[in-house]
Amino acid sequence: MTTITLHHTLPRVFEQRTDIHSDVWLQDVTFERGHLYLIQAASGTGKSSLCSYLTGYRHDYRGDICFDGHNISTLQTADWTALRQRSLSHVFQELRLFPELTAWENVQIKNQLTSHKTEGDMVAWFKALGIADKRDVKLARMSFGQQQRVAIIRALCQPFDFLLADEPVSHLDHENCRIVGDIILEEARRQGAAVIVTSIGHHIDWPYDKCFEL
Repeated sequence: MTTITLHHTLPRVFEQRTDIHSDVWLQDVTFERGHLYLIQAASGTGKSSLCSYLTGYRHDYRGDICFDGHNISTLQTADWTALRQRSLSHVFQELRLFPELTAWENVQIKNQLTSHKTEGDMVAWFKALGIADKRDVKLARMSFGQQQRVAIIRALCQPFDFLLADEPVSHLDHENCRIVGDIILEEARRQGAAVIVTSIGHHIDWPYDKCFEL
């Protein structure tokens, strides 16, 4: 996949509003593979909804969203499954990890499906992100910031054309934010992929190709 295009898209919950002033909603916007994008937004303006639309988890919007010119409203369950395995990766704001499993098991669930990364790759990421000693700890016993790092590693354990990162560093300090940014950027560039980051204020310090106000 090389492009994601929104044509006058708007969450249906906002349909009755007359005060929409957005660079994304109700606009024609195209995201291209290989670029870095930042979507800045106040809480409650639809950034998580946008990510859910782009990954097919929600469809409660008006307007059109197209992948390479094809309207995603025509996609079936099998199409979405294939896209999520090879083209779209997602760091959820609420993480969606399994608290009863260990950090390593959470990552392995994804990598066993894709066989995308070696054990050495994943071990190196755990070490770089300062959670090597948490590999065998259940998620429920880890801080939210530690869990965020696990979720980021999991998202990188697959091929992707677009990585959607919904507030991926909201609970990380400056140094861990920098390390996360370096790891994601290196992997995105290796795959020639785009990264779309959402933020309500604290975000990865990158030379973004374009910034949007949601």
